[in-house]
Amino acid sequence: MTKHIVWDWNGTLFHDSEAVVGATNEIFKPYALPELTLDGFRAVYTRPVWLAYERLLRRRLAEGEWQALDDGFHRHYYRLCDVCELAAGAEVVLKSWPGTQSLCSMAPHDHLVPKVDSFGISGHFTRIDGLVGALGGEKAAHMAAHIKAIGVDPSEILVIGDSVDDGLAARHVGARAVLYTGGMTTREQLKETGLPVVDRLADALDYA
Repeated sequence: MTKHIVWDWNGTLFHDSEAVVGATNEIFKPYALPELTLDGFRAVYTRPVWLAYERLLRRRLAEGEWQALDDGFHRHYYRLCDVCELAAGAEVVLKSWPGTQSLCSMAPHDHLVPKVDSFGISGHFTRIDGLVGALGGEKAAHMAAHIKAIGVDPSEILVIGDSVDDGLAARHVGARAVLYTGGMTTREQLKETGLPVVDRLADALDYA
């Protein structure tokens, strides 16, 4: 039985794929790479994010290159995401869930909290955790800390996210997961996890 839902933010509740692709294209302009489409980015996207960048460049990142690219990405992303909205049906789904719910994101915490609050939905969550410190890694350890903080038995938790990494993080803590196709990962990659895959956030609640 599900008592608690842990939501992902980027690509799940927050439909920001255009901003992600746009910011990525901006930081790779000096490299003279062909401009990415959403499908093109999905084809290389993975976590840790620096591996996706190495796929794009077809080489290892040099010393300090990841930090420069990541800093540039967030600078452009913060500008471009200002026009992004919640995913279709997100607010209705948040209101309809009768149990508790929280938000665990790989976005910087200081940016995440005011962004969530700007949509007037912070009250739906018992806890909101973004990253503090280094960005771009895997979600498992961050999810474990989040689960410990909310104090809910992982067997009673459903994680809803848009990436393979969300599914791996859920398995790491012993929670169930449903993966949503509205983010940066292809349906084929999501299905390879063996986890349920949905095209609408409302359908994710069927697994709760």
